[in-house]
Amino acid sequence: MSNIVVVGTQWGDEGKGKIIDCLTEGAEVVARSQGGHNAGHTVYVNGKKFILHLIPSGILHQDKLCIIGNGVVINPKALIEEIDDLTSNNIKVGDNLKISKNAHVIMPYHEALDGKKELTMGSKKIGTTGRGIGPTYMDKASRNGIRMSDLLWPDLFKEKLNANLYEVNITLERLYNAPPFDVDAIFEQYMKYKDRIESYLADVTVLMDDCIKSRKKILYEGAQGTLLDIDHGTYPYVTSSNASVGGAMSGLGVGPKCVDEIYGVTKAYTTRVGGGPFPTELLDETGQRLQQTGSEFGATTGRARRCGWLDLVVLKHSRRVNSLTGLVITKLDILDGFKKIQVCTGYKYKNSVLTDFPSEISILENCTPVYEEFDGWDKPVLGIKEFGNLPNKAHDYIKMIEDRVNVPVVIVSTGQSREDIIFKGINK
Repeated sequence: MSNIVVVGTQWGDEGKGKIIDCLTEGAEVVARSQGGHNAGHTVYVNGKKFILHLIPSGILHQDKLCIIGNGVVINPKALIEEIDDLTSNNIKVGDNLKISKNAHVIMPYHEALDGKKELTMGSKKIGTTGRGIGPTYMDKASRNGIRMSDLLWPDLFKEKLNANLYEVNITLERLYNAPPFDVDAIFEQYMKYKDRIESYLADVTVLMDDCIKSRKKILYEGAQGTLLDIDHGTYPYVTSSNASVGGAMSGLGVGPKCVDEIYGVTKAYTTRVGGGPFPTELLDETGQRLQQTGSEFGATTGRARRCGWLDLVVLKHSRRVNSLTGLVITKLDILDGFKKIQVCTGYKYKNSVLTDFPSEISILENCTPVYEEFDGWDKPVLGIKEFGNLPNKAHDYIKMIEDRVNVPVVIVSTGQSREDIIFKGINK
């Protein structure tokens, strides 16, 4: 297997967790580069459901090194809970997990600020999970964030905590009429967290360089999706990190020469969670059918996902931003039984049709989709494991996507299980 970056091409929830899990067999290292525990990767193994928020999906395979990079923001409590849950299910979490000392730490006041700000935004709510991700990245950019390495130096940690809480408590009390935080209480709690996670901390840039020099096969695990990227997504309805391929590089301290392939994961249709424009959203029985059949409820929050037809304008945008070398189509089986399938090929805006994704949110909010109609297939694809066994119309649908996006489809997922997968033209 080559060194592969796996990114989402839509608004997240594309099924990256399963794809990472399937590709891990051919990898030696699985590395997570950005986001926080607002992401949820769901993997089914032998009928058991695992939801991973911080730890790379490769942890479900023995003898794979899993790395959490400097671009990830970490809630220690959530991390420890995830470790304990995996351990209780007989999944090894020990020297096979390494966490960057430079990763920033989510503090209780980040969660408080996140929730309070969202409540004040009214109809312009971002749809944040309220888990402190944005405020943590804000502190990182403002250069007053707390990193994992700071926990190893208690005096330094308490000094930084004191400085941060001075401003935070004023904001909470005066702006939001909320109670302040106590320095000593947070300090004592986070020292307990430090005792649990200290053994996992490492200089990840050195570790990654060692892996690269020894020619280990590396799988780069992205979180969220390109349309949630803070630079290339539907700003301001985005996450607070770079969820495109650039984030994989900066979030682990490696260069682009270390990557051979960039796979973009897309559902056979489109979903979105939270606020923001969604041109192909279906607010009818078809949308409800996609939601129910596809079990479109967030792994992290349980929120229902908004559903719509496949959007090729979005996919072409993701191809450009990520320099995709391969496409992965997931949930093809959810389209089983549709006699006709609509696909968005452009956006109607005023008196013109746009075929490139607009950067201005004010334009996107006033776009309507231009659809082409395709025939559905006459037998289910659920569980099919050989590409040649797919119905002809399913072949046509996949070929259409390849031609329109100008990227070959390399993997097709035909069900929830790890085994419901087709490797098309690649060796896993």
